Amino acid sequence: MPSSVPLVDLSPWFAGTSEGRAEVAGRIDRALRESGFLLVTGHGVPDELRTRTRELAREFFALPEDVKQRYAVTVGGRGWLPPGVEANGYAEGTETPPDLKESYSAGADARTGVAEVDGFWFQPNVWPDEVPGFAETATEYMRRMRALSDHLLEIFAAALGLAESHFTRHTAHPTYTFNINWYPPMTHVGEPAPDQFRIGPHTDFGTVTVLDRQAGVGGLQVYTDGGEWEDAPFHPDAFTVNIGDLMARWTGDRWRSTRHRVLPPAATAPDEDLVSLIFFYETDHDARITSLALPLGRTTYPEVIASEYLREKLDAITLT
Repeated sequence: MPSSVPLVDLSPWFAGTSEGRAEVAGRIDRALRESGFLLVTGHGVPDELRTRTRELAREFFALPEDVKQRYAVTVGGRGWLPPGVEANGYAEGTETPPDLKESYSAGADARTGVAEVDGFWFQPNVWPDEVPGFAETATEYMRRMRALSDHLLEIFAAALGLAESHFTRHTAHPTYTFNINWYPPMTHVGEPAPDQFRIGPHTDFGTVTVLDRQAGVGGLQVYTDGGEWEDAPFHPDAFTVNIGDLMARWTGDRWRSTRHRVLPPAATAPDEDLVSLIFFYETDHDARITSLALPLGRTTYPEVIASEYLREKLDAITLT
């Protein structure tokens, strides 16, 4: 049975012909209406950068616990998120055991000069001295992800017949988070508790998420229209792209912010460990998000300020 998550080649968009750009925009509109998820190739991000970022992250996660503890933070901080600090299922109001993962978190650090804003949204990134080159490589990866995310937002606008800058005029000084997730093997974490996942069922919170993931038995699943969980397809050259709640709200629910989860480690693959590179893109912290009117949108939500809306979501999944 074919997957509900389509594969879209972005090359015709970047080639610049009107026909090619229209085709890509149309396919993305359809994907976001029907699935909320898609795979994209032709994105222009070098394989070497993706590989090196993952390799250096693995070096960090392999460090002794007491060394990693020097960089420990809670959700929303910059540094190491240890096991036990996050449970994504809480975003749906479901009490679940902590997610079976560790993360290294970085993000936007171009300060605004307003202390209360910078103190949460534009914290300085912290990099481990024990992993030379990690800071430079991850920073370049974030730069490429921000550029790709803005391109995607331009395609989104074209897909809706709007000015190309309709969304990106709100990303001049955006907030974003880059989480590198390590999903340890069962031999490391033990048998999962009931209803415990590597990442519990949830929807993302922002505008667009760009995920570079590895294939595995305990991998990504997407919730379908039929009310079932489906293994997300994998393509080694592709990024997995989905939209978050803020973008669904912005489009008046024309597009879907789709539930997804990452399965726990499986007894059939007890040594499997995976590393995912996840870029969560948002908007300017003070952007006012107003739903698109009919006929583009279907639901009219009250206007929200992006940072206030997102902070509430982040607080919901924080355990400590």
